[in-house]
Amino acid sequence: MRGARAGSKVAQVAGFRHHKPRPFAPEEFEPYEGGADPARVSEAAHLSAQAFVRRGIENNDPEVSNRLIKVAESEGLEVLAELWSEAPARSLPGALWRLYAVRAATMSKPEMHSARFQAGAHRAQVERIVAGVAEPPTAEELKKMTDSILSGAFDGDFAHALERTAAYCRVLVLGMTEHADAADLSNSERGTKLTGQARALSKTAEDLEACARLWRQDALD
Repeated sequence: MRGARAGSKVAQVAGFRHHKPRPFAPEEFEPYEGGADPARVSEAAHLSAQAFVRRGIENNDPEVSNRLIKVAESEGLEVLAELWSEAPARSLPGALWRLYAVRAATMSKPEMHSARFQAGAHRAQVERIVAGVAEPPTAEELKKMTDSILSGAFDGDFAHALERTAAYCRVLVLGMTEHADAADLSNSERGTKLTGQARALSKTAEDLEACARLWRQDALD
């Protein structure tokens, strides 16, 4: 099985470089080679994702939610990477991976994400409200927002957490598009790269919205 590849959709969502042992750079894992049975790996991905979400929702203990969040940043990182990174986008492990990846990207470069969010916010008033970012949408506020979304995934409405993340992604996409248009005037290569990243992030938003619908239908596994 392979971890998330540089150039993959999740890789483009996160957009940062990996330097071991820095935790949780989901797009930069070295490929995993080996003889693991794909069916058993897939089963483990789905079972572990169910355990994470169900345990958090049924426990109602904020400390449990915090531990579930932090596990992806410490010793559980490579396990999660191997189990969840190649899961279908519209599955429970795929949705969890994207929640973690979006949060990790924001935590890694909060100032950049703040600039992109501010650039897109005026064109996406509804999505801005759904995402729940405080005013003004500073780097620190975006970090708090992504933390609150991930906490909500484990102690509140999981579908709402997915929708908030999707809305956040859509605002970022609009900001990235504006930045890409501006970059085209001076650096067409950078503009093209940003446009590609925006498209990948838009697809991530679509997948998260689809997962939210499936969750409400009790059909996300």
